[in-house]
Amino acid sequence: MKTSRGAAILAIITAALLILPLVVHDTFVLRVLTEGIMWIGLAIAFDVIAGYTGYLNFGHGAFFGIGAYTIGILMMQAHLPFWVALPLGGVAAALTALIAGIPTLRLKGAYFAIATWALSRAIQQLALNVEFTGGPDGMRLEAFLNPLFFYYLMLITVGAIFLVLWYLLERAPFGLKLKAIREDEEGAKALGLNPTMLKMQSFILSAIPTGILGGIYAYWITFIDPSSTLGDLVSDQAVVMVVFGGMGTLFGPALGAILIFAFKTIFWAYLSDFQLLYLIILGALIAISVIFIPNGLWGTLVKRKAVARPQEKPEPASEPAALSAVAVPEEGN
Repeated sequence: MKTSRGAAILAIITAALLILPLVVHDTFVLRVLTEGIMWIGLAIAFDVIAGYTGYLNFGHGAFFGIGAYTIGILMMQAHLPFWVALPLGGVAAALTALIAGIPTLRLKGAYFAIATWALSRAIQQLALNVEFTGGPDGMRLEAFLNPLFFYYLMLITVGAIFLVLWYLLERAPFGLKLKAIREDEEGAKALGLNPTMLKMQSFILSAIPTGILGGIYAYWITFIDPSSTLGDLVSDQAVVMVVFGGMGTLFGPALGAILIFAFKTIFWAYLSDFQLLYLIILGALIAISVIFIPNGLWGTLVKRKAVARPQEKPEPASEPAALSAVAVPEEGN
């Protein structure tokens, strides 16, 4: 029943998003919706390694930037078409995760978070100092001005990411194995699991969709530079969205992405001169979420719903069973 209800809700949301551009013809609104859908994809991809595996990756933005730069370099310098370059953005992100995961996944907790943050900064510095990325001046891509194309491309891509991750993490044994590592890595090893291999698979699974979304973003925006695609803001916002929405689920990060992105849009529309204030608010949201709603919004809502649901009363015992439960005094007593 729960599965069918969830499928019905997803079908309604999908139908609404497919029809929405036919009703709303404002290019600005369509652009905002496209970016919002992209953040949902980035949040659920981040949650693979953070929520399901228990490793907080502060270098998530590096995979996004690598995908963006891969598309830019292949299209503008190698002159490959977009549809050929796009999957290669995911491949480049996967290779980066493979190489970076060998040393960093040996670390745990804050050490892993700091190591991935340092990796992201190192990649950003590399992009600033090499010529083929355009250095600090960035890179301009060939413009393709079709808002509907990018809206539907982003929607279909994020929808496919959601379905694939939902199957792997919620239906297949792979998700249970990752949760076992998250709860007790030594215990998972005692059960015969290979935590090193599973963590690497999780890291790569988180990187591939992030790189693909970065490639779509680069072609859509038509201009990329190290600060916009390899900066800390991508990782920071992904962390806030997932922690605030609820880690270890797919619906939680999606909910967090919608709410945080809506707040960001309103904030930048009216308070664009106070960039530092925005970062302070993001940090405050993480602190509030950890202290007051450690399960995130989605986890808290689900937990309250389960508590509020009335418990089924046990059926009365049948007459023979009730009679047999009564002690019968022995003769002579």
